[in-house]
Amino acid sequence: MNPLDVLHAAQRGPTPPAALPVALMAGAAGTLGTEVLRRLAGSHHYRQLRVLSQEDITPALDRVQMVTVVSDDPSAWPLQPASVGVIVFDAPSLYNDRERALWTPQPAQLPALAAWMLRCGVHTLAVVVPHDQGRLPQALKAGLANLDEHAVATMGFERLLLVRPAAAPQSPLHANVLEWLAHRMLSIFAYMVPSNEMPPRAADLAALVDVALREMPPGVHIAPPELARRTSEATVQDVVRAWLAT
Repeated sequence: MNPLDVLHAAQRGPTPPAALPVALMAGAAGTLGTEVLRRLAGSHHYRQLRVLSQEDITPALDRVQMVTVVSDDPSAWPLQPASVGVIVFDAPSLYNDRERALWTPQPAQLPALAAWMLRCGVHTLAVVVPHDQGRLPQALKAGLANLDEHAVATMGFERLLLVRPAAAPQSPLHANVLEWLAHRMLSIFAYMVPSNEMPPRAADLAALVDVALREMPPGVHIAPPELARRTSEATVQDVVRAWLAT
């Protein structure tokens, strides 16, 4: 090595570390959205996490900034510079004041919301769309399920992650006490539902999203519903890396 090069390098000092990315999140309400928010905000892999809200709210987590949107039309929103985006579709707990203040996306808004994030500079996007238990055909669990997902996949994101966990079944409405009693009696057969169709833990899904956002190579990646069931806090990095390598 040329001594002059060594001298010049010493004069320049150490190379500054790369700046951490800014992440943009829509859908931080609900059990799953809250867990993803907590995971990303506490991972120290982002300089700032900007969360969409519909009312003014003071964040309780460090590096979290609330971004108030004034309508449900993403095309009319001002841009928020970011390089990583996360969209979580999860029903909020309306009795919680904090969750009522957050902006909750609807599945029909996916293309417009993804297009807005792309204009914000997002090149790595994760979309979490729970599906109805047992309704998603096996052939589509590893492919694009509808035209909205196809539209997002063709928008030009450098990295796109689609996660489809089984949605928690909703309790049906009962017209009378007899219907309620019959439902309770039949619920004992719930154990017959295959384990890979049951809703995974929100913490496991959040860990999957967090690791995949940092580890996935360029391209479209569709996480099968059962993937989150094979992860845990101790194994998530190995499981996600093995899945991405296949």
